[in-house]
Amino acid sequence: MVTERAHTLHVRSLSKHYGRVRAVDDVSFTVRRGDFLTLLGPSGSGKTTILMAIAGFIEPTAGDILVDDRVITQLPPERRNFGMVFQGYALFPHLSVAGNVGFPLDVRRMPRSEASTRVRQALDLVHLTELADRFPKQLSGGQQQRVALARALVFQPDLLLLDEPLSALDKKLRAELQWELKSLHQRVGMTFIYVTHDQEEALSMSDEVAILRDGALVQSGSPSELYDQPRTRFVADFLGKSNFLEAVVEESHVQGFAYRCGPHRFVQAVPPGLPRAEQPIVLSLRPEKIILTADEAAGAVNSVAAEIVSWSYLGADIHVLVAAAGMSQLAVTRPTWRLDVSLSPGKRVWLSWDADAATVVAED
Repeated sequence: MVTERAHTLHVRSLSKHYGRVRAVDDVSFTVRRGDFLTLLGPSGSGKTTILMAIAGFIEPTAGDILVDDRVITQLPPERRNFGMVFQGYALFPHLSVAGNVGFPLDVRRMPRSEASTRVRQALDLVHLTELADRFPKQLSGGQQQRVALARALVFQPDLLLLDEPLSALDKKLRAELQWELKSLHQRVGMTFIYVTHDQEEALSMSDEVAILRDGALVQSGSPSELYDQPRTRFVADFLGKSNFLEAVVEESHVQGFAYRCGPHRFVQAVPPGLPRAEQPIVLSLRPEKIILTADEAAGAVNSVAAEIVSWSYLGADIHVLVAAAGMSQLAVTRPTWRLDVSLSPGKRVWLSWDADAATVVAED
Protein backbone atom coordinates (compact mmCIF):
# COMPACT_ATOMS: atom_id res chain seq x y z
CA MET A 1 0.00 0.00 0.00
CA VAL A 2 1.59 3.26 -1.17
CA THR A 3 0.42 6.28 0.83
CA GLU A 4 0.31 9.95 -0.06
CA ARG A 5 3.35 10.40 2.21
CA ALA A 6 5.50 8.31 -0.14
CA HIS A 7 7.97 10.18 -2.33
CA THR A 8 10.29 9.44 -5.24
CA LEU A 9 14.03 9.87 -4.77
CA HIS A 10 16.38 10.69 -7.67
CA VAL A 11 20.16 10.41 -7.32
CA ARG A 12 21.87 11.97 -10.34
CA SER A 13 25.58 11.61 -11.16
CA LEU A 14 26.51 11.52 -7.49
CA SER A 15 30.22 11.52 -6.66
CA LYS A 16 32.18 11.83 -3.44
CA HIS A 17 35.97 12.08 -3.60
CA TYR A 18 38.45 12.15 -0.72
CA GLY A 19 41.59 13.36 -2.43
CA ARG A 20 42.36 10.74 -5.06
CA VAL A 21 39.98 8.21 -3.52
CA ARG A 22 36.64 8.00 -5.32
CA ALA A 23 34.36 6.70 -2.59
CA VAL A 24 31.36 7.24 -4.89
CA ASP A 25 31.89 7.65 -8.61
CA ASP A 26 29.12 9.06 -10.83
CA VAL A 27 26.22 7.03 -9.41
CA SER A 28 22.65 7.54 -10.66
CA PHE A 29 19.43 5.75 -9.71
CA THR A 30 15.78 6.41 -8.93
CA VAL A 31 13.70 5.00 -6.08
CA ARG A 32 10.03 4.95 -7.02
CA ARG A 33 7.55 6.23 -4.44
CA GLY A 34 6.68 3.57 -1.92
CA ASP A 35 9.45 1.19 -3.05
CA PHE A 36 11.99 -0.62 -0.87
CA LEU A 37 15.45 -0.14 -2.44
CA THR A 38 18.53 -1.83 -1.04
CA LEU A 39 22.05 -0.57 -1.66
CA LEU A 40 24.11 -3.76 -1.64
CA GLY A 41 27.83 -4.24 -1.87
CA PRO A 42 30.99 -5.38 -0.07
CA SER A 43 32.79 -3.20 2.45
CA GLY A 44 34.21 -0.09 0.79
CA SER A 45 31.75 -0.18 -2.12
CA GLY A 46 30.29 3.27 -1.31
CA LYS A 47 26.83 2.25 -0.14
CA THR A 48 26.95 3.97 3.26
CA THR A 49 28.55 7.07 1.74
CA ILE A 50 25.60 7.32 -0.67
CA LEU A 51 23.11 6.90 2.18
CA MET A 52 24.87 9.58 4.26
CA ALA A 53 24.81 11.93 1.27
CA ILE A 54 21.06 11.31 0.87
CA ALA A 55 20.61 12.02 4.58
CA GLY A 56 22.62 15.24 4.30
CA PHE A 57 25.47 14.21 6.60
CA ILE A 58 28.00 14.14 3.73
CA GLU A 59 28.34 16.86 1.09
CA PRO A 60 28.78 15.37 -2.41
CA THR A 61 31.71 16.36 -4.59
CA ALA A 62 29.35 16.42 -7.57
CA GLY A 63 25.82 15.47 -8.53
CA ASP A 64 22.33 16.13 -7.22
CA ILE A 65 19.74 14.53 -4.97
CA LEU A 66 16.05 15.20 -5.56
CA VAL A 67 12.88 14.32 -3.70
CA ASP A 68 10.19 14.21 -6.38
CA ASP A 69 11.20 17.27 -8.46
CA ARG A 70 12.76 19.24 -5.59
CA VAL A 71 16.57 19.49 -5.39
CA ILE A 72 17.70 18.92 -1.80
CA THR A 73 21.46 18.58 -2.34
CA GLN A 74 22.29 21.69 -0.30
CA LEU A 75 19.66 21.28 2.40
CA PRO A 76 20.94 20.49 5.92
CA PRO A 77 19.80 17.16 7.41
CA GLU A 78 17.21 18.72 9.72
CA ARG A 79 15.36 20.24 6.77
CA ARG A 80 15.11 17.02 4.74
CA ASN A 81 12.46 15.35 6.92
CA PHE A 82 14.04 11.91 6.59
CA GLY A 83 13.84 9.17 9.19
CA MET A 84 17.11 7.41 9.98
CA VAL A 85 17.80 4.06 11.62
CA PHE A 86 21.43 3.35 12.50
CA GLN A 87 23.30 0.10 13.01
CA GLY A 88 23.85 0.85 16.72
CA TYR A 89 20.26 1.97 17.44
CA ALA A 90 21.46 5.28 19.06
CA LEU A 91 18.80 5.18 21.80
CA PHE A 92 18.97 7.54 24.77
CA PRO A 93 19.62 5.36 27.84
CA HIS A 94 18.01 7.85 30.27
CA LEU A 95 14.72 7.97 28.34
CA SER A 96 11.95 5.36 28.39
CA VAL A 97 10.78 3.64 25.23
CA ALA A 98 7.99 6.21 24.90
CA GLY A 99 10.47 9.01 25.60
CA ASN A 100 12.86 7.80 22.91
CA VAL A 101 10.07 7.46 20.35
CA GLY A 102 8.63 10.85 21.23
CA PHE A 103 11.97 12.68 21.12
CA PRO A 104 11.67 13.82 17.46
CA LEU A 105 8.23 15.26 18.28
CA ASP A 106 9.62 17.14 21.28
CA VAL A 107 12.28 18.67 19.04
CA ARG A 108 9.51 19.75 16.67
CA ARG A 109 7.52 21.17 19.62
CA MET A 110 4.44 19.17 18.77
CA PRO A 111 1.51 19.65 21.22
CA ARG A 112 1.61 17.00 23.95
CA SER A 113 -1.79 15.45 23.18
CA GLU A 114 -0.95 14.97 19.49
CA ALA A 115 2.54 13.71 20.32
CA SER A 116 1.12 11.15 22.74
CA THR A 117 -1.20 9.84 20.04
CA ARG A 118 1.66 9.63 17.51
CA VAL A 119 3.90 7.77 19.96
CA ARG A 120 1.17 5.25 20.71
CA GLN A 121 0.53 4.69 16.98
CA ALA A 122 4.26 4.24 16.29
CA LEU A 123 4.63 1.72 19.13
CA ASP A 124 1.57 -0.14 17.83
CA LEU A 125 3.26 -0.40 14.43
CA VAL A 126 6.27 -2.20 15.92
CA HIS A 127 4.28 -4.17 18.53
CA LEU A 128 5.88 -2.52 21.57
CA THR A 129 2.95 -0.73 23.20
CA GLU A 130 3.20 -2.79 26.38
CA LEU A 131 6.89 -1.83 26.81
CA ALA A 132 6.40 1.95 26.62
CA ASP A 133 7.65 2.56 30.18
CA ARG A 134 10.78 0.41 29.99
CA PHE A 135 14.29 1.71 29.41
CA PRO A 136 16.70 0.58 26.65
CA LYS A 137 18.85 -1.50 29.03
CA GLN A 138 15.74 -3.55 29.88
CA LEU A 139 15.17 -4.50 26.22
CA SER A 140 16.59 -7.19 23.96
CA GLY A 141 18.51 -6.25 20.82
CA GLY A 142 15.46 -6.90 18.66
CA GLN A 143 13.26 -4.77 20.88
CA GLN A 144 15.77 -1.92 20.81
CA GLN A 145 15.78 -2.10 17.04
CA ARG A 146 11.98 -1.81 17.02
CA VAL A 147 12.21 1.28 19.23
CA ALA A 148 14.66 2.84 16.76
CA LEU A 149 12.24 2.09 13.91
CA ALA A 150 9.30 3.61 15.79
CA ARG A 151 11.35 6.75 16.54
CA ALA A 152 12.26 7.11 12.85
CA LEU A 153 8.62 6.75 11.76
CA VAL A 154 6.80 8.75 14.46
CA PHE A 155 7.13 12.14 12.73
CA GLN A 156 5.94 10.76 9.36
CA PRO A 157 9.15 11.30 7.37
CA ASP A 158 9.29 11.66 3.60
CA LEU A 159 11.81 8.77 3.37
CA LEU A 160 13.13 6.15 5.77
CA LEU A 161 16.89 5.51 5.57
CA LEU A 162 18.28 2.36 7.20
CA ASP A 163 22.03 1.79 7.64
CA GLU A 164 22.61 -1.95 8.27
CA PRO A 165 20.05 -1.93 11.11
CA LEU A 166 20.05 -5.71 11.65
CA SER A 167 23.79 -6.41 11.54
CA ALA A 168 24.22 -6.58 15.34
CA LEU A 169 21.56 -9.28 15.77
CA ASP A 170 22.01 -13.05 15.76
CA LYS A 171 21.05 -15.00 12.64
CA LYS A 172 17.66 -16.28 13.83
CA LEU A 173 16.47 -12.92 15.18
CA ARG A 174 17.82 -11.21 12.09
CA ALA A 175 15.69 -13.45 9.86
CA GLU A 176 12.60 -12.74 11.97
CA LEU A 177 13.12 -8.98 11.79
CA GLN A 178 13.62 -9.15 8.03
CA TRP A 179 10.05 -10.42 7.73
CA GLU A 180 8.79 -7.81 10.20
CA LEU A 181 10.57 -4.97 8.41
CA LYS A 182 9.15 -6.04 5.05
CA SER A 183 5.67 -6.23 6.60
CA LEU A 184 6.16 -2.81 8.21
CA HIS A 185 7.13 -1.31 4.85
CA GLN A 186 3.96 -2.67 3.27
CA ARG A 187 1.81 -1.30 6.09
CA VAL A 188 3.22 2.23 6.21
CA GLY A 189 3.50 2.59 2.41
CA MET A 190 6.62 4.72 2.67
CA THR A 191 9.76 4.83 0.53
CA PHE A 192 12.58 2.85 2.22
CA ILE A 193 16.30 2.98 1.34
CA TYR A 194 18.28 0.23 3.02
CA VAL A 195 22.02 -0.45 3.20
CA THR A 196 23.46 -3.92 3.74
CA HIS A 197 26.29 -6.23 2.70
CA ASP A 198 24.05 -9.26 3.33
CA GLN A 199 22.79 -10.73 0.06
CA GLU A 200 19.99 -12.72 1.70
CA GLU A 201 18.61 -9.57 3.33
CA ALA A 202 18.65 -7.74 0.02
CA LEU A 203 16.90 -10.56 -1.85
CA SER A 204 14.24 -11.20 0.78
CA MET A 205 13.10 -7.64 1.50
CA SER A 206 13.65 -5.43 -1.53
CA ASP A 207 11.55 -4.29 -4.46
CA GLU A 208 14.80 -3.27 -6.15
CA VAL A 209 18.49 -3.80 -5.41
CA ALA A 210 21.38 -1.60 -6.53
CA ILE A 211 24.72 -3.44 -6.45
CA LEU A 212 27.81 -1.32 -5.87
CA ARG A 213 31.48 -2.02 -6.29
CA ASP A 214 34.40 0.36 -5.71
CA GLY A 215 32.06 3.35 -5.60
CA ALA A 216 30.30 2.53 -8.88
CA LEU A 217 26.84 1.14 -9.58
CA VAL A 218 27.35 -2.11 -11.51
CA GLN A 219 23.75 -3.32 -11.88
CA SER A 220 20.30 -2.61 -10.47
CA GLY A 221 16.95 -4.34 -10.81
CA SER A 222 14.50 -6.58 -9.01
CA PRO A 223 15.99 -9.35 -6.85
CA SER A 224 14.87 -12.04 -9.31
CA GLU A 225 16.28 -10.14 -12.29
CA LEU A 226 19.68 -9.70 -10.66
CA TYR A 227 19.83 -13.29 -9.46
CA ASP A 228 18.68 -14.94 -12.68
CA GLN A 229 20.22 -12.49 -15.17
CA PRO A 230 23.47 -11.11 -13.75
CA ARG A 231 25.40 -9.09 -16.30
CA THR A 232 28.86 -9.61 -14.87
CA ARG A 233 30.87 -12.28 -13.10
CA PHE A 234 31.05 -10.05 -10.02
CA VAL A 235 27.27 -9.72 -9.72
CA ALA A 236 26.73 -13.45 -10.22
CA ASP A 237 29.39 -14.29 -7.65
CA PHE A 238 28.39 -11.67 -5.08
CA LEU A 239 24.65 -12.29 -5.20
CA GLY A 240 24.49 -15.93 -4.15
CA LYS A 241 26.69 -18.82 -5.25
CA SER A 242 27.53 -19.63 -8.85
CA ASN A 243 29.58 -21.96 -11.00
CA PHE A 244 31.48 -20.31 -13.82
CA LEU A 245 31.93 -22.21 -17.07
CA GLU A 246 34.79 -20.88 -19.21
CA ALA A 247 33.94 -21.96 -22.72
CA VAL A 248 34.30 -21.33 -26.44
CA VAL A 249 31.29 -20.97 -28.74
CA GLU A 250 31.15 -23.67 -31.43
CA GLU A 251 28.14 -22.44 -33.39
CA SER A 252 25.43 -19.85 -33.03
CA HIS A 253 21.87 -19.88 -34.40
CA VAL A 254 18.49 -18.24 -33.90
CA GLN A 255 17.49 -20.36 -30.88
CA GLY A 256 20.84 -20.13 -29.11
CA PHE A 257 24.34 -21.52 -29.39
CA ALA A 258 26.52 -24.54 -28.69
CA TYR A 259 29.66 -24.19 -26.58
CA ARG A 260 32.54 -26.36 -25.49
CA CYS A 261 34.03 -26.71 -22.00
CA GLY A 262 37.13 -28.84 -22.23
CA PRO A 263 36.05 -32.04 -24.04
CA HIS A 264 32.33 -31.47 -23.37
CA ARG A 265 29.74 -29.90 -25.66
CA PHE A 266 26.69 -28.11 -24.24
CA VAL A 267 23.90 -25.91 -25.59
CA GLN A 268 22.44 -22.64 -24.35
CA ALA A 269 19.24 -20.82 -25.32
CA VAL A 270 19.67 -17.05 -25.69
CA PRO A 271 18.14 -14.21 -27.71
CA PRO A 272 19.47 -14.18 -31.31
CA GLY A 273 22.63 -12.28 -32.12
CA LEU A 274 24.85 -13.42 -29.24
CA PRO A 275 27.46 -14.73 -29.22
CA ARG A 276 29.43 -15.51 -32.37
CA ALA A 277 31.30 -18.70 -33.26
CA GLU A 278 34.81 -19.14 -31.79
CA GLN A 279 34.10 -16.45 -29.20
CA PRO A 280 35.40 -17.21 -25.68
CA ILE A 281 32.65 -16.73 -23.10
CA VAL A 282 31.93 -17.20 -19.40
CA LEU A 283 28.59 -18.62 -18.25
CA SER A 284 27.15 -18.43 -14.75
CA LEU A 285 25.36 -21.62 -13.68
CA ARG A 286 23.63 -21.56 -10.29
CA PRO A 287 24.22 -24.71 -8.16
CA GLU A 288 20.49 -25.28 -7.61
CA LYS A 289 19.85 -25.42 -11.37
CA ILE A 290 21.99 -28.55 -11.74
CA ILE A 291 20.31 -31.93 -11.35
CA LEU A 292 22.37 -34.71 -9.73
CA THR A 293 21.52 -38.33 -10.63
CA ALA A 294 23.10 -41.75 -10.31
CA ASP A 295 22.56 -42.48 -14.03
CA GLU A 296 22.49 -40.28 -17.09
CA ALA A 297 19.12 -38.54 -17.30
CA ALA A 298 17.11 -39.59 -20.35
CA GLY A 299 16.54 -36.74 -22.78
CA ALA A 300 18.78 -34.29 -20.91
CA VAL A 301 19.81 -31.33 -23.06
CA ASN A 302 23.09 -30.87 -21.20
CA SER A 303 24.72 -33.70 -19.26
CA VAL A 304 28.18 -34.67 -18.06
CA ALA A 305 29.65 -37.45 -15.93
CA ALA A 306 31.43 -36.43 -12.72
CA GLU A 307 32.79 -37.74 -9.44
CA ILE A 308 31.80 -36.64 -5.94
CA VAL A 309 34.56 -34.73 -4.14
CA SER A 310 32.84 -33.65 -0.91
CA TRP A 311 29.50 -32.48 0.47
CA SER A 312 27.96 -30.35 3.22
CA TYR A 313 24.67 -31.17 4.93
CA LEU A 314 22.67 -28.02 5.75
CA GLY A 315 19.35 -29.45 6.84
CA ALA A 316 16.89 -28.47 4.12
CA ASP A 317 19.60 -28.50 1.44
CA ILE A 318 22.77 -30.40 0.74
CA HIS A 319 25.73 -28.91 -1.15
CA VAL A 320 27.76 -31.34 -3.20
CA LEU A 321 31.13 -30.57 -4.81
CA VAL A 322 31.86 -32.63 -7.92
CA ALA A 323 34.67 -32.91 -10.48
CA ALA A 324 34.09 -33.46 -14.20
CA ALA A 325 36.96 -34.30 -16.57
CA GLY A 326 38.42 -31.24 -18.26
CA MET A 327 36.29 -28.80 -16.21
CA SER A 328 36.72 -26.92 -12.96
CA GLN A 329 34.95 -28.37 -9.94
CA LEU A 330 31.21 -27.66 -9.82
CA ALA A 331 28.94 -27.04 -6.84
CA VAL A 332 25.47 -28.62 -6.84
CA THR A 333 22.71 -27.70 -4.39
CA ARG A 334 19.76 -30.05 -4.01
CA PRO A 335 16.88 -30.25 -1.51
CA THR A 336 17.91 -32.97 0.92
CA TRP A 337 14.60 -34.82 0.56
CA ARG A 338 15.00 -34.96 -3.24
CA LEU A 339 18.55 -36.32 -3.30
CA ASP A 340 18.35 -39.84 -4.74
CA VAL A 341 22.11 -40.41 -4.86
CA SER A 342 24.05 -42.01 -2.02
CA LEU A 343 27.08 -39.85 -1.28
CA SER A 344 30.61 -41.18 -1.07
CA PRO A 345 33.95 -39.73 -2.19
CA GLY A 346 34.85 -40.70 -5.76
CA LYS A 347 31.36 -41.99 -6.55
CA ARG A 348 30.42 -41.57 -10.24
CA VAL A 349 27.32 -39.42 -10.83
CA TRP A 350 25.70 -37.50 -13.67
CA LEU A 351 24.99 -33.78 -13.88
CA SER A 352 22.36 -32.24 -16.14
CA TRP A 353 20.80 -28.83 -16.68
CA ASP A 354 18.35 -27.10 -18.99
CA ALA A 355 19.33 -25.04 -22.02
CA ASP A 356 18.17 -21.83 -20.31
CA ALA A 357 19.74 -22.61 -16.91
CA ALA A 358 22.99 -20.70 -17.46
CA THR A 359 23.58 -17.03 -18.21
CA VAL A 360 26.41 -15.44 -20.21
CA VAL A 361 28.26 -12.92 -18.03
CA ALA A 362 30.94 -10.37 -18.78
CA GLU A 363 34.35 -10.62 -17.12
CA ASP A 364 34.96 -7.82 -14.65
